[in-house]
Amino acid sequence: MQKPEDNRKKTLDRVISQAGLGSRTEARSWIGAGRVTVNGKKVQTPDVWVDPDRDQVSVDGRPLQAAAKQYLLLYKPKGYLTTYKDPEGRRTIYDLLEGIDERVFPVGRLDQDTTGLLILTNDGEFGDYITSPESKVPKTYLVKSSQRLSDEQLDQLRKGVVLSDGPTRPAIVNRVRDSEKYTFFEITITEGRNRQVRRMVEVLGAKVLKLVRTRIGLIAIGDLEIGKYRPLLPPEIAVLRKPSRSSKRGHRDDPPGASRSGTSARPANASRRRGRNG
Repeated sequence: MQKPEDNRKKTLDRVISQAGLGSRTEARSWIGAGRVTVNGKKVQTPDVWVDPDRDQVSVDGRPLQAAAKQYLLLYKPKGYLTTYKDPEGRRTIYDLLEGIDERVFPVGRLDQDTTGLLILTNDGEFGDYITSPESKVPKTYLVKSSQRLSDEQLDQLRKGVVLSDGPTRPAIVNRVRDSEKYTFFEITITEGRNRQVRRMVEVLGAKVLKLVRTRIGLIAIGDLEIGKYRPLLPPEIAVLRKPSRSSKRGHRDDPPGASRSGTSARPANASRRRGRNG
């Protein structure tokens, strides 16, 4: 694909995602399904170059309108789907977003039984950066395994294990505590494969009984209550856009600025300045 000389032009999927309708992946799906027109003509190639200032792009017959950018942090409860609508009528994360008028989409996914931090936005470029494996934005999870795990087993996770879709990158792993039957540990990964942490633990011959995402980059749960959300602060958005140094540290180190409990990494005065809806 050759880039045009006009620097104002962007690919069609990027124009749609930057307008806040969804991610580039969703935009490509809509384009392929014939739901997008450019200057009144149906276009089914996402890599077509358009000028958003001159060309009229419409989705389902509605012209694009740039929406105010939204960046939210949600503490997802167990039992909620990370989808806009469910044909079976099950609860989704959008049932928790009272007061949000703009359409936002989840940056990455958490399965129905996983709880913890989830970023939602209508900024497609931001979402693509956070989810891209090349960005190496770390995500930290607290795991309860179905059995006690040895140091050797945890070392396997630190070095990386082989899954059906290829070997994983090395992970940061910290044992939190052991009970008579279970091991609780913290794991930080820089990928976002489907059910990755659960599948990594299954390689060890165990199951994940509880999974909570406690941190995305340097953004931690803090005192955010389960089922609630708050806007991301400008310093938090800025730090998420920067490559994280934590992925380059030794596997026994926590990401910089984070506590062992995974609840302290917030900008100063965040509790006074942030708004929370519920």
